[in-house]
Amino acid sequence: MNGKIGMIGSLVNAATVIAFAIFELIGFNCGSYFVCILLSVSFICMIAAFDAECAEDKKAAGRTALVMSGVYATLIMIVYFTQCTTVINEELGEDAMRVLGYSSMGLMFNLDMLGYGIMALSTFFIGLTIKAENGKDKALKILLLLHGLFFPGCLILPMTGMFIGGGDSSSNGGMIALEIWCLYFLPIGILSFLHFKEKDKM
Repeated sequence: MNGKIGMIGSLVNAATVIAFAIFELIGFNCGSYFVCILLSVSFICMIAAFDAECAEDKKAAGRTALVMSGVYATLIMIVYFTQCTTVINEELGEDAMRVLGYSSMGLMFNLDMLGYGIMALSTFFIGLTIKAENGKDKALKILLLLHGLFFPGCLILPMTGMFIGGGDSSSNGGMIALEIWCLYFLPIGILSFLHFKEKDKM
């Protein structure tokens, strides 16, 4: 059961990253927001499956990663459920839109950055637990650990105020950054799926 949950979570993870990249390119914001909700749920499943198989001496790192995945998912669900409901369905005033609208790069954008920073921490800690027995697992472990480097930027940059008055979050620079992240994170989902598939055969 653990392996199957890991496989499903990883597969959905990879699929949502692909969908997100496509929706960003064609400017389908509602689609981008919705798949991020699915991504957060699948990420918890993937991390939980890794935690379930980690060695006894690495349980603390695994549990830390699992808790962090829940914090990430909570923040992301708040951000994107707000976009898919309140922001889309209600006629908000300028002040409310500045606070609740993701594209205005206000509160919701900052919470999103924090969420993905916490996600980076989660991948770092789960990377510490993986026993790399083959080339695919070694690559996965490296990708997970290096993804943790996103945490400081995601945490600190919003505090500097550099995004205030920066225009629309869907600008070319922002979109390019998101597409690069997708290219980086997609192999994590694919390699995780292959990892759990092999474990499930044992």
